[in-house]
Amino acid sequence: MNDAIRDEIVRRLAALRPAPKSELNFNSPFELLIAVMLSAQTTDQKVNAVTPALFAKAPTPQAMAALTPEEVEPFIKTLGLFRAKAKHSVEASRILCEKYAGHVPEEFEQLVCLPGVGEKTAKVVLNVAFGKPLMAVDTHIFRVSNRTGLSRAKTPAAVGAFLEKHLASDLLVDAHHWILLHGRYCCTARNPQCAQCPISDLCEYKDKNL
Repeated sequence: MNDAIRDEIVRRLAALRPAPKSELNFNSPFELLIAVMLSAQTTDQKVNAVTPALFAKAPTPQAMAALTPEEVEPFIKTLGLFRAKAKHSVEASRILCEKYAGHVPEEFEQLVCLPGVGEKTAKVVLNVAFGKPLMAVDTHIFRVSNRTGLSRAKTPAAVGAFLEKHLASDLLVDAHHWILLHGRYCCTARNPQCAQCPISDLCEYKDKNL
């Protein structure tokens, strides 16, 4: 697949959702950071179910850092790995207060140094909160990229780096959402809806469900 076809695929997905946004609920970069940290190995819907009460209690890094992990745990106990996530939420908030005056940094290298923040989380925050042209690759984007031929890279990090290099710059800010939502609602892991897919003629998937 050449870059012109890659761009056309993303432009068609863009036409379906001209103003995409994260399906996580948040009101600030800090709330987005915590929500993305909590979303590891669970669904956005489950995260959205617990964050209203959590953010009512701790809407800022200062408020979160004032809590203990044990005080955070009851708010998020329905999520997987909730004890580790509670600990990381408190520790990351403390660092934000101590090093960044309570602000979420806008640099990748600073974000990935926070407890519980890996490459994907950092890129989601930078992309969604600050409009950086970065490709955070989750399971949906990794699947869609390899299935369609957008990228054949073998790891999520490599897929992200490839797409950041090969997609047109004007597409990169929202490409994360367009590809993710396509994977979530059309190019699903089981029984992809190829007959209704807007990019089926460009897709390189050999076992199309037509």
